[in-house]
Amino acid sequence: MAHFTILEPDGVHVVDARIDGERVVVDRAAVASALGWLRKPEGLCRDDVCIPVPPGAALDVDGALDLTALAQVLRRPLALDVGERVAFLGESAATRAAALSSLVAPDFTLPDLDGRMHSLADQLGKKVFLVAWASW
Repeated sequence: MAHFTILEPDGVHVVDARIDGERVVVDRAAVASALGWLRKPEGLCRDDVCIPVPPGAALDVDGALDLTALAQVLRRPLALDVGERVAFLGESAATRAAALSSLVAPDFTLPDLDGRMHSLADQLGKKVFLVAWASW
């Protein structure tokens, strides 16, 4: 077993995992503790929501869960770097679509040219003109 870091939009989780080539296998209890998903006979469950695991999903590996298969069942993108022992588990397309359709911008805080920090939440109730620029 080795320490493996799972990054996701809501936080950073360090779990014990078994690395087998390009495959990362995480203990079921660690997945439940870090990500909140429990493996049950009816599928992957969190609170009152259960996602069925399709036959042949290759999720279960000797009482543990394959991280790539877990991401596929949850329909979440996964960027995996086995050599660095880190993965990013992104939000599902459905979650991103719901956020975009709400027309509510996510909060962020950035410095101005003088180094003073400004948060979008500080402007609540005001009209905001936001200009974004990138050099690439």
